[in-house]
Amino acid sequence: MKLFHSLDLKLKSCLIALFGSAFLAFGLYHVHSFSGVTEGGVLGMTLLLDHWFHISPSVSGFIMNLACYAMGWKLLGRQFIAYSILSSASFSLSYRICEQFPPLWPQLADMPLAASLLGAVFVGVGAGLCVRIGGAPGGDDALAMSLSHVTHIKIQWIYLLSDFAVLVLSLSYIPLNRMVYSILTVLLSGQIIGFVQTAGTHPVENMET
Repeated sequence: MKLFHSLDLKLKSCLIALFGSAFLAFGLYHVHSFSGVTEGGVLGMTLLLDHWFHISPSVSGFIMNLACYAMGWKLLGRQFIAYSILSSASFSLSYRICEQFPPLWPQLADMPLAASLLGAVFVGVGAGLCVRIGGAPGGDDALAMSLSHVTHIKIQWIYLLSDFAVLVLSLSYIPLNRMVYSILTVLLSGQIIGFVQTAGTHPVENMET
């Protein structure tokens, strides 16, 4: 409890971070991992580097996520890191639990449009809840929050620009007909994240009181 008070963490916000990251993990496992719909951001960049330069995602992902969180710590403070650690831990544990069970909707592998729409909801709501209380379940979210803080550009547009840039580069090895669904996913998920973050008069304050 002393740690909670020293970092000014709120129990309600911690519970929201736990739920949001678990919701995100559930969607990524049951939708994205079986549908063939790829991602932008850090995940998409790790796949790109692995394809062209044979750099393991375990290495590139660790370095890029660490850099994004370090930026967030510098710009957004200790409370950001505390909520982000909680969100990341919940995401990893939840994803690990999901892996113990078969996918709920294996038919999504043959339904890319439905997968892209459903996947956007899981990513948008899950990540959006974490961002709303000031935490980041992944490096992408930490980067978007940091850039939005510095530039004062709405976070959904930061997500869109960063994800779109990676997806365009990914066209160098992914067919366009598959990439269309990924673009749709990042377009929708970014907008949902922005909506969830800003819904209400005082987004963060309302969640923490």
